[in-house]
Amino acid sequence: MKRPSKNQKESNYKLTQQITTRKTQPKKRDPFKERGVQDYIDFFDARLLTRFLNEQGKLLPARITGATAKMQRKLTTAVKRARHLAIIPFVSEGTRH
Repeated sequence: MKRPSKNQKESNYKLTQQITTRKTQPKKRDPFKERGVQDYIDFFDARLLTRFLNEQGKLLPARITGATAKMQRKLTTAVKRARHLAIIPFVSEGTRH
């Protein structure tokens, strides 16, 4: 068998690089900036908090909601405070039975 020369190796490498490039996805919008929330998430705002919970009452991950890591941490704290003060339920009605 013949060994491929350097030029053939480089051309194959470039070809695989071109094939495996990913298409860029549109940038996710920050849901908090859209609502004018900059640095503090009000845990008394149940309507805002329930937007980031699923049907079972669990927090949705940041990759789905589009929140930044910093705002996701603040959201987690706000949801936990709201649950503790009984503003939002720990578990929804559908999962209790």
